[in-house]
Amino acid sequence: MVRKIILNVAMSLDGFIADERGGFDWIKGDGDKSNDTKNVFDFSKFLSSVDTIVMGKVAFLDCPKETLDSFKDHKIFVASNNKFETDYSNVQFFSGDLVNKIVDLQKMEGKNIWLFGGANLVDQFIKANVIDEYVIGIVPIILGKGKSLFLENNFMINLHLKETIVQEGIVIINYSKTY
Repeated sequence: MVRKIILNVAMSLDGFIADERGGFDWIKGDGDKSNDTKNVFDFSKFLSSVDTIVMGKVAFLDCPKETLDSFKDHKIFVASNNKFETDYSNVQFFSGDLVNKIVDLQKMEGKNIWLFGGANLVDQFIKANVIDEYVIGIVPIILGKGKSLFLENNFMINLHLKETIVQEGIVIINYSKTY
């Protein structure tokens, strides 16, 4: 069985994954549960389905300590030309073609691979057309400015809707790439 590369990220209705300061404090529901679906997104279950996390340097540096602590059983690849001091032995800084590195890793035995972000790194994976699933939580907010998830000059990728979940106004869509 081939491991999947899964993009799992939250974005504003207008397509931003971080506000103009790089902040994420706006990523929360609106508190209204009246439209919630019976199915819920189980982050713990998702996290246990992956053994590798891929993130950009800024995403790594902005990641709260408690979040990184929850990833201690996962191999983390950080796209960066520089190495940083870290207390985590499971973190590997990688310069060069990380997309091909992860595609090679995908062929090895293991669990799925989580493409965590940021936008520049995700864009490389989109342009290489190697993302198998897009799990995107659309947060009920319009930011107006920030870091866009989808950058320009992408080609068309056909997707199939696998699942939709609504939790407190956040619509979580799960698309798989069609082959």
